[in-house]
Amino acid sequence: MTDLTESPTVAFPQSRGCPYHPPAAYDSLREERPLARVRLYDGRPVWMVTGHALARTLLADPRLSTDPQRPGFPATSERVARIRRRRTALLGVDDPEHRVQRRMMIPGFTLKRATALRPRIQRIVDERIDAMIAQGPPAELVGAFALPVPSMVICALLGVPYDDHEFFEGQSRRLLRGPTADDSMDARARMEAYFEELIDSKERQDTPGDGVLDELVHRQLRDGDLDREGVIALAVILLVAGHETTANMISLGTFTLLRHPARLAELRADPALLPAAVEELMRMLSIADGLVRVAAEDMEVAGETIRAGDGVLFSTSVINRDEAVYPEPDTLDWHRPARHHLAFGFGIHQCLGQNLARAEMEIALRTLFARLPHLRLAVPAEDIPFKPGDTIQGMLELPVTW
Repeated sequence: MTDLTESPTVAFPQSRGCPYHPPAAYDSLREERPLARVRLYDGRPVWMVTGHALARTLLADPRLSTDPQRPGFPATSERVARIRRRRTALLGVDDPEHRVQRRMMIPGFTLKRATALRPRIQRIVDERIDAMIAQGPPAELVGAFALPVPSMVICALLGVPYDDHEFFEGQSRRLLRGPTADDSMDARARMEAYFEELIDSKERQDTPGDGVLDELVHRQLRDGDLDREGVIALAVILLVAGHETTANMISLGTFTLLRHPARLAELRADPALLPAAVEELMRMLSIADGLVRVAAEDMEVAGETIRAGDGVLFSTSVINRDEAVYPEPDTLDWHRPARHHLAFGFGIHQCLGQNLARAEMEIALRTLFARLPHLRLAVPAEDIPFKPGDTIQGMLELPVTW
């Protein structure tokens, strides 16, 4: 039996040496499946789940809590520790409160709703590529394409004015990777103030719009199922998560494909492979690396005792490369069954927007490489900056030409 008070040698999180591979320091953790130990930024030791099967089991176990106000709840950085002193809608609440919130959101994020949005997503993608072509090469793909596409889509879905995109994209960046904890907290406050005003505006409308936020204001808020603070909290998490994660997947997915020309040629020859390719990219890239929980009671797990108050971390980049599930896991392979990856999490907190994310990824990548068949990096790959390990993974910028 392992003593969690002993100081583990591997620190989490660490920055990647290659944007689509886990940090080399995690290699030893991959050998310690299904459960290892790591050290957080403040020196605190926590359990890390590294095995795929155990991760699915524990992510569905109600004895592990996502409530940051529980004693012992871990944080992966000082910024996250400060932000999580306040509860986050959906991601930071347990059942039964979580079940109530999620039930309100499900109608806006069904497969049927995502399918109905595909023509609109296609128009947005085409418009952004038209603008890139009109401007001419080179282009910076994050700002010109990867970020605007999901921003426009989530604004349309939620009923948020896209004219305000520069504000909320900037505040999202500060929230997720501000230089200081104070900067991130200020960004959250500014986002909340923005939605306070937007909710006021929507309440004054005689005829509500068709966005998810309009539904919350004119039904759940009006009927007393949610208070204003609850609507604001849901709006912030949906807007930030709805564009940041997909933008990073589009940019990092594009970079990864350009670095694997044989695999890209295969997709060009057979576009029917694209849905499988999106799943494999989700598995391999694992951009949201580090789901955190705290044990609400003692648990016997994989021959170890996880005590109440112990932090439990799920490294998706390690879990999604479990050789017992994915042979040759460091190889990009469209032909493996990758659908059961944990890039969207698992259990009651599995990503609500996964249907929309899949649709955006498929349309964005298919159209980008079809309309720009000679797309390539404009600078050496090693000169392109990508994000540090303490935030959602992706490219800071992506210079391309064609």
